[in-house]
Amino acid sequence: MEKINNSDDQRTHKFSKYIRKLEVHDTLKLERGGSLEKVEIAYETYGQLNSDKSNCILICHAITGDSHVAKHDENDLPGWWDIMVGPGKPIDTNKYFVICSNVLGSCRGTTGPNSKNPKTNDYYGADFPVITIKDMVSLQKTLIDNLEIKQLLGVVGGSLGGFQCLEWATQYPEMIKTCFPIASSPRLTTQGLAFDVVARNAIISDPNFNAGNYYDDEKKPDVGLALARMLGHITYLSRESMNEKFEIDRNNPREITTSFEKKFSVGSYLAYQGERFVERFDANSYVTLSTALDLFDLGSEKKELKNSLSNSSCKWMIISFSSDWLYPPYQSFDLVDALLSESKNVSYCNIKSNAGHDAFLLSTDIDSYGEITRSFFNNALNVNKKATKKKNINTKVKLGLTNRIDFQYISDLIPKNSSVLDLGCENGELINNLTSFGFKNTLGVEINQNNVIECVSSDIQVVHSDLDSILLKFYDEQFDVAVLSQTLQSIKNVEKILKQMTRVSKYSIVSFPNFAFKPMREMFFNEGKAPKVKGWYGYNWYDTPNVRFPSINDFKEFCNEKNINIEESLYLDTINNKQIDNDPNLNADSAIFLIS
Repeated sequence: MEKINNSDDQRTHKFSKYIRKLEVHDTLKLERGGSLEKVEIAYETYGQLNSDKSNCILICHAITGDSHVAKHDENDLPGWWDIMVGPGKPIDTNKYFVICSNVLGSCRGTTGPNSKNPKTNDYYGADFPVITIKDMVSLQKTLIDNLEIKQLLGVVGGSLGGFQCLEWATQYPEMIKTCFPIASSPRLTTQGLAFDVVARNAIISDPNFNAGNYYDDEKKPDVGLALARMLGHITYLSRESMNEKFEIDRNNPREITTSFEKKFSVGSYLAYQGERFVERFDANSYVTLSTALDLFDLGSEKKELKNSLSNSSCKWMIISFSSDWLYPPYQSFDLVDALLSESKNVSYCNIKSNAGHDAFLLSTDIDSYGEITRSFFNNALNVNKKATKKKNINTKVKLGLTNRIDFQYISDLIPKNSSVLDLGCENGELINNLTSFGFKNTLGVEINQNNVIECVSSDIQVVHSDLDSILLKFYDEQFDVAVLSQTLQSIKNVEKILKQMTRVSKYSIVSFPNFAFKPMREMFFNEGKAPKVKGWYGYNWYDTPNVRFPSINDFKEFCNEKNINIEESLYLDTINNKQIDNDPNLNADSAIFLIS
């Protein structure tokens, strides 16, 4: 059954020989009441802790994961994130000391319902208390304290693991340098909650569930647990990925031994997943962990989210996947919005993917999310930091088809120590230029995924978004200066964007190519063809990104009509690297306006 190449699918019921256990002697008090005695936490470590203990990354697993995140050697059992963790991989164990622990309430080594209660010497079963994400993280902190690590370089995890990341950032802000939730959210949607309710009902309705006390019984609630897994697995996939993988042989299911329906290809796959799952997981643990997941709630409104996240002090990287309907991208964007409102350092990328929620466990999109992960932690560890030299007017920065000499002029218009919002920041060259001049408070917004990845690689704070969506999120005068550099001509609703720009910043800088430039006029007049000349205008009429063709005079007239103040203006001949004073509407190929 190689239908879906999920790194999590290769696991078995066996435990790695590298697993360690820590027995906690102190009583673990639980958030919702009650306590646990003599709790054990199962964990595994990879790589070497450096001398100042600054290279430690804690990986938090999803609902059915465990401490075995990756192979320790070629003879070890497969890990659930082998594609991401190991020597030379995005989370490089040659650089980092990696810890992954099994969560409280699980059945993979850490104390859970299938553990013996030290007070009764019998299985906890149905008597295992209700636990929360906060309880899980509290136990993880005990482990980190025991290892005498004062601050983690980062906490990273997907799905339920992302919830743990969020809990770390809010409960122990001083203990983490970075936070990296993947395919996560402030809380589960009501739709997601409903799937969990049905899954738990499938388990507790199994005749062999016996109110959770089945450990000494010959028969276990395997049918209910398998059904819960099948249901959950559907939510982890997307419509696109299911069509791609099962439509080609829709009516030709694989032949497997199962009591479940296998009439269709997708049916035999789900039956296979359910049958395999019961070999390595416990029904009570599934109920316990899914309940903890459902109880996690940082808030549904922006005000609630801001309050929940206000205590965090780490650097954030948030990733979502475009086809994930279990943890939809808008929920990740809600986190980003709240963090930006609290002036937190957060970057965000919504990875284009057809794989659904499980995308972070697949190699399909690893070139994107893997590269972001690698760059983010490298920057946090200062591995790829390079000294930047102050650029001057003669520095030609290659960007697309043009030499962006206008960066210097734009930089000169921005007062020192200003907070700067760069709208349509592309690969971050302008922000890099500003950084070289000492600007520290910058934020880029970019719609192109590859450009966003490049910005993250350059340690630039960037948000993956269209301008319409994000500008509405900022409060009035949140930034000193907003920059719209060579993007005006590709905007559909110019008036709306400029209105929002001047609202969210004290001053705005707009630069654009002047389509009344003399060579443009001459080509159109003499040849009767859509102009195409060297510089900003090097596009064919059929592949140009431009949807607006403003001249300098057009923009001046627009500002006058819309009561926008022009504070200063500069006109450039970028081909010959000079400023134009004489009839700029004719002789300048681009213009820069400072407006308010």
